[in-house]
Amino acid sequence: MTTFIARFILALALLFWASLASPEAPADMNPQAAHAAPVPSLDAKIGSASHIQALRPSFQFPYGQTFHYAGEWRFWTAGVASLRIEQSGSQNHISATVDSTGVVSLLYRVADRFNSYADAKSLCSNKLIKHSEEGSHRRETTITYDYSRGKAVLDERSLKDNQTKRLENDIPNCVTDVLSGILYVASLPLQVGSTYTFPLNDGSKTVTVQAHVEGKEQIKTPAGTFQTVRVGPEGDSGTLLRNKGRIWIWFSDDDKHLPIQMRAKLFYGTVTIYLSSISK
Repeated sequence: MTTFIARFILALALLFWASLASPEAPADMNPQAAHAAPVPSLDAKIGSASHIQALRPSFQFPYGQTFHYAGEWRFWTAGVASLRIEQSGSQNHISATVDSTGVVSLLYRVADRFNSYADAKSLCSNKLIKHSEEGSHRRETTITYDYSRGKAVLDERSLKDNQTKRLENDIPNCVTDVLSGILYVASLPLQVGSTYTFPLNDGSKTVTVQAHVEGKEQIKTPAGTFQTVRVGPEGDSGTLLRNKGRIWIWFSDDDKHLPIQMRAKLFYGTVTIYLSSISK
């Protein structure tokens, strides 16, 4: 089982978003009525239309709650994940875990840990820390967003052979990351028919994300039945999955916008990640 397949079977939405790093041409795949709005070219610079909106006064993040998810692929429970947000001084601390389970874990073990730190008001990302264990690959990665220099600085160390690498890439004056980005989208008004455009960086080239708010649906999960709003994110010049399919995220259709469900339609099948429980 390849790294690509394993990551998408197991990952929470944040790992889907991580594939934005090198978007390619889109594939025409959708769950119902996919949004096919035009997107800017990959070579276009991040412009004024792409920006991070500061936190709306009426929105409150679900501080102190842990959201637990299960991932299903071809009727198998392939993995479990969690997402939690805390306020620490002037920053939001978002943490997430992703672990393989069952047959998938026997084929390809995944145990990933993520910690993101973003300004609680401007919602600009400050730092993203990843501990990744995927098959034989084990890495520690830190991405620091240095707005004074306009750079995202990636420092990575292999836990297998201790080799290191350092990369610097340009960023605009405010950017979100692959973990904070999920809750950033939740903070938006999410009006049906609207498209919200913002920059996202995962340590490589900054990309433009267009989050299309496609419609409303009732979603039933082990955590309950929810009225939701469906968002279909896309990258610079195509879908998030690099010509492999499409993804969608369902947020609760209330003032909380809780992430309820994620789905990826891929060439090897559909992956659904759904809310299983919420704990303190």
